[in-house]
Amino acid sequence: MREWARDAPLAVGLALLVAVLVAIGAGGGGALDRLGGEALRERFERVQRAAPGIVHSARFDPEDPRAGSADEDFGDVLGRYGTAVENASPKSLDGGLVHDSTRIVLPTVRGGIAAAGTVDLSLVYASDAPRPAGYVAGRAPRGRGNAVELAVSTRTRDALGLRVGQRFRLGDGALKNVDVEARVVGVFRADGERRLWKERPLLVRPLRAKDAANAGALIAPRGVEVLQRQAGVELTVDWNMRLTPGGETADRFVGEEGRREFQRIMARYPPSARRAFCGAEGAYGGKVCVLGNHPATELETATALPDTMEEFSRRWDQARVVISFAWASLLAVGFTALVVTSLSVVRRALAGDRLRQARGASAGGVAARRALWSAPAVLAGFGGGCALAGAVTAVPPSYQGGLAVALLCSAPLPLLTWAALRDGALLRGRARSAGRRLVGEAVVLLLAVGGVFALRARGTEGSAGPDPLVAAVPALLGVATVVLLVRCYPWPVRAAARWSAAGRGVVPLVALSRAAKEAPARGLALLVLVVTLAGAVFGGLVSGTLLEGRRAAAAWQVGADASFLGAGRDPAMAERLARARGVRETVAVRQLRVDPLSGTDGGRYGVSSLVGVDAGALRDAGAGSAAARALADAGLDGGGEGGDIRVLASDGRAGELLTFTRHGKEQRIRIVGALPDDVARDPALGPVRRATGARQHLLLADSGDLEGFAASDFEETALLLFGDRLDTAELRSLVPRAAPGAATGELRALAEERAEAAEDGLVAAVAAAHTGCTALAVVLALLALVIDLSLSAPSRGRVASYLRTLGLGGRAASALHLLQLLPLVCAAVVGGVVLGLALPSLLGPVVDLREFTGGPVVPERHVDVFFVAALGAGICVLVAAAVAVESRIGRRRRLGAVLRLGRSDD
Repeated sequence: MREWARDAPLAVGLALLVAVLVAIGAGGGGALDRLGGEALRERFERVQRAAPGIVHSARFDPEDPRAGSADEDFGDVLGRYGTAVENASPKSLDGGLVHDSTRIVLPTVRGGIAAAGTVDLSLVYASDAPRPAGYVAGRAPRGRGNAVELAVSTRTRDALGLRVGQRFRLGDGALKNVDVEARVVGVFRADGERRLWKERPLLVRPLRAKDAANAGALIAPRGVEVLQRQAGVELTVDWNMRLTPGGETADRFVGEEGRREFQRIMARYPPSARRAFCGAEGAYGGKVCVLGNHPATELETATALPDTMEEFSRRWDQARVVISFAWASLLAVGFTALVVTSLSVVRRALAGDRLRQARGASAGGVAARRALWSAPAVLAGFGGGCALAGAVTAVPPSYQGGLAVALLCSAPLPLLTWAALRDGALLRGRARSAGRRLVGEAVVLLLAVGGVFALRARGTEGSAGPDPLVAAVPALLGVATVVLLVRCYPWPVRAAARWSAAGRGVVPLVALSRAAKEAPARGLALLVLVVTLAGAVFGGLVSGTLLEGRRAAAAWQVGADASFLGAGRDPAMAERLARARGVRETVAVRQLRVDPLSGTDGGRYGVSSLVGVDAGALRDAGAGSAAARALADAGLDGGGEGGDIRVLASDGRAGELLTFTRHGKEQRIRIVGALPDDVARDPALGPVRRATGARQHLLLADSGDLEGFAASDFEETALLLFGDRLDTAELRSLVPRAAPGAATGELRALAEERAEAAEDGLVAAVAAAHTGCTALAVVLALLALVIDLSLSAPSRGRVASYLRTLGLGGRAASALHLLQLLPLVCAAVVGGVVLGLALPSLLGPVVDLREFTGGPVVPERHVDVFFVAALGAGICVLVAAAVAVESRIGRRRRLGAVLRLGRSDD
């Protein structure tokens, strides 16, 4: 007990280290699932900003009293069916799937408004329309007989000169056979982040056109019935569902098992919703159901959530690999700190243990006594670590993993004690020790090289849980780096010592000579610093690369300041976008997928992506396009010549002729030259090539050579919009965000894509994991470094004391300590930074950051030079502080307390 009380500070430090390591082992899986759950919830939220997660639709005919009850209000009918499909949601989602809104969108009708002239009105019934508090004048539309009541926004009121109570006639527009009086009954505020405004921006503000203004208005369910009865058309009602999983529910869906469970849930839900809606499952086509007194079809379901989950799962698998490297580096630093602490305990008790051995105790008995001494600290660390893991992860910790870590933590102290006291340990020759060291270093190097090759060859696919190989490779690489540094850095240090011998001062000679001599003994301190710096640099490299890669991928997906995908299917919309405010230039990019044959031997050339772009317009847009530059350099930036399509090819020889058949007519492609490598990464081609396989050949032509093709021949056509001051809100008012399954064109804005890239939850999870692991590793490394310096402090103190007897001053003693530690710090900084920067290349396809960012190629590595410099400077400041403290203690120490007659170990 007296011995335990005397060494209580070391026992407390050991308990803290064990607690940290047990918390990592017991709570690592839970923390990883929690990060994944947060990222998954953010992904679902971001996807559902643009459109509902699940859309249930039914088509219904005009009201027929014989079909159902004519007395029930149509709005109540829609609400009742919305509740039915919500109640059919799976119980395993824990109420995370809720009915968000009910919508009916009518074809446009024309209204004659005195102050504004002819107006095309887009009428919408929305259950998520503003409540009474959101109206600045009047009230919401209601159902009254055959009246059509409308509500408009404040901007629409001001732009069209409307007022509450104003009446005007509605006539034929896209909705035919309409002649009814409409009355404005309310004016609402269209502000905030309500999704209705994003999906139906015409409700917010109208647009001016040549013939008529375009505006939106809210309508009551009874008004929908009146207009439908007059027009005699079929309409569609959408019940929009929103998935907002809770914390534990989202965490459960992370991983391979969770992905399969989610897909099963999404497969079972549509049939359940159909049964709840109608009960006539399997009757394809026809109006076999009723919606109040309207004959209706079965419920149809469209959702993008399963595809979102598949995409997230692929990215999360890669994120888990990247995070596991930070986890492994933290564990390596923690166990190294534990070994250093155990060495300190062994060094402190070595004299007493040798005395016990001299009195007849065996080395194993003394080691068992030391294990018994450390048992309370290990047990306390196990309990504290499990409690910490449960508090951080908010889920029960893995007690089995924590117990395994605790048992592993209890091993170093008795093993090191036994190694220090084993029979004959002090009598063995240095030659045999050097031979064992060489063998050990060779084994470490072989294991590191073998681990890298095995990981590159095997990859990480199929590893649903923690991967021991992924966890072991960073630690092995750190140990191998330390082995090389310990062997290499003494050479330049000895050379510097010999060079300093020509000077007049003795401090550099003594300090550098001792630094070179003690290099093998500094292996643990070097390992701690190298692994910590390598993990920090690798984490900073990954985070910076992901952020920059996401920005580059956003530019690739958009292609310009904005782009309209599907311009070939909706040329009228493309024309309106080209005239929108802020649009300076427009360029059309088109893609045609072909499978040509060689005109020489008739062999297949391979599936190719034939992309046409107006090189002149793209060059004039000032985008610095590599595609426009390549076409101009090859003389292809004009109209076609003859019947051949002249292209630049990613594969093929200049002058080669290719042929393919389109609509029964043979087309010829002539390869004029090779395609420069940077063209494949040109963002201008991204909108049409985003879904094209990377293995397909790329054939680039000027649009003039593709004039013989009809617009319907192209698989994808994008209109690139250039402008320094694009009005994104106006563009969105023309092209709302599309719902799942919609066939309309898609508008992409660079500002929106970059904002979403900056908010990517998966990238944030990777950055948070690396930041947390790096911060904790730095704390453990500081602890290990302080303990290691304290172990070697007596030796440095004796040397300084010897020199003080020869007249060495206080400042010179401080310089001695600093120079003696400076080679270690330099070696650690160089080795850690080089290893951190080399990890992506060493691991190769295992760390595929393209899965996070998208885009045409693997993102370029982005090294944060300031961060790396700050890490190196921090290590230097730490060592300088340690030297200052040690020098101050050395000045107060009496020489008689340090120097002992007969000491020869220095």
